[in-house]
Amino acid sequence: MNILMVCLGNICRSPLAEGIMQHKIKERGLNWTVDSAGTGDWHSGDLPDRRSIETAHKHGIDLSQQRARQIRKADFEAFDHILVMDASNYQNVSQLTQNETHRAKIELILNYATPGRNQQVPDPYYGGDEGFEQVFQMLDLACEKFLEQYA
Repeated sequence: MNILMVCLGNICRSPLAEGIMQHKIKERGLNWTVDSAGTGDWHSGDLPDRRSIETAHKHGIDLSQQRARQIRKADFEAFDHILVMDASNYQNVSQLTQNETHRAKIELILNYATPGRNQQVPDPYYGGDEGFEQVFQMLDLACEKFLEQYA
């Protein structure tokens, strides 16, 4: 299975989601691929936000090999699931699709933790460090529920 995590700039939420899912996949010995991307290209090539790196590190997850990139049309062929963080990401990613098969791959990640509620992962970029821990906990639960469903 191939999973793509998507947020706005690919430096806060989606790198955390990628790291969490990779960690859980490795623990389970699954041969899955996880990547992340942003809908924008402002941070392409950059490391994740230092607060994402620090928060992940507190939980034994290393994000230092990740680099931000923008989502590409080819991602719709390469990935089975495209998990987005909020409604804006969902709309932006949906606009890139060329068919219903691609559109069906896009899901709000928190719908795994709270099915059908369409809850959004808040962007912690402009908040304090505590916002990153809150986002980590939300994503950790959603990734766990995803794995319960598909692993």
